[in-house]
Amino acid sequence: MLMRTDPFRELDRLAQQFTGVTGTRSRPSAMPMDAYREGEEYVIVFDLPGVAEDALDIDVERNMLTVKAERHPVGRAESVHMELSERPFGAFSRQLVLADTLDTERITADYEAGVLTLRIPIAERAKPRKITIGGQSERKQINS
Repeated sequence: MLMRTDPFRELDRLAQQFTGVTGTRSRPSAMPMDAYREGEEYVIVFDLPGVAEDALDIDVERNMLTVKAERHPVGRAESVHMELSERPFGAFSRQLVLADTLDTERITADYEAGVLTLRIPIAERAKPRKITIGGQSERKQINS
């Protein structure tokens, strides 16, 4: 039901981990995610620790879901000398192609404790249904 749009994103993530370079608006870093089906909906979970809720941008156009976030470095006084800085900051983005069988009109989003959870219901047209065969005699039903 979901498809990654950039197969080299994982290589970019590894390169960023080794070089320490964080994302920019023109070349954002990837954000880790999980995607799974739960009953009649797909759930997509993104880890965004330290990102303020107002720094999130979620957009869907046709079947392309785009999630963008930005984390700013902690403001420091001039007297502070940073000894270690491992927490990534900058721009983060992820794009997913959603299947036509998902209802993009009813996506819901929750953000709690640095975790963004999107729930996308399966469209009614994609659910199994009974089809009745018409006629003068006895009607039969089959699964589609």
